[in-house]
Amino acid sequence: MADIALRPVTRDNWLEAIALKGSEDQQAFVPSVAVSLAKVYIKPDGERVEYLPFAVYAGETMVGFVMHAFEPGTSDSYWINGFLIDAAHQRRGYGTAAMDRMIAFIRERAPACREIRLTVHLDNAAAERLYARFGFRRTGQIWGDERVMSLREDEPALASGIGPRE
Repeated sequence: MADIALRPVTRDNWLEAIALKGSEDQQAFVPSVAVSLAKVYIKPDGERVEYLPFAVYAGETMVGFVMHAFEPGTSDSYWINGFLIDAAHQRRGYGTAAMDRMIAFIRERAPACREIRLTVHLDNAAAERLYARFGFRRTGQIWGDERVMSLREDEPALASGIGPRE
């Protein structure tokens, strides 16, 4: 698995972050980084939801973006959203490594978390396959043109280092 780090998006790296773009065929599936960053301020999911935007780094090179949204004090309101690897850096294992790290971050930071959720565009089969490798399963919910998937604490995941806590 590629060696990556998640670093907060700050006033020092936000311009680089908003320049990230998925491949042309993926751009309809994921909001731009600028839209994801706007959610931090706008709070479209309500005042109780907190947003943590991260840049994905391989060494000192920013290669992607992912955001964690959560409602403190809950066991099932932990989300991964806005996830993308820049087109110039795809097919190097960064997506798998970043998802692995994001799940680990949530589990380390939120011991009460029993379910992590995300949405995937109905036509984004490649992303759904990636998420399924980590144990995410369809919930049956469809929001607009996106399918809700969840990784429950009691469902072992298939990717290295991911699964129920001991």
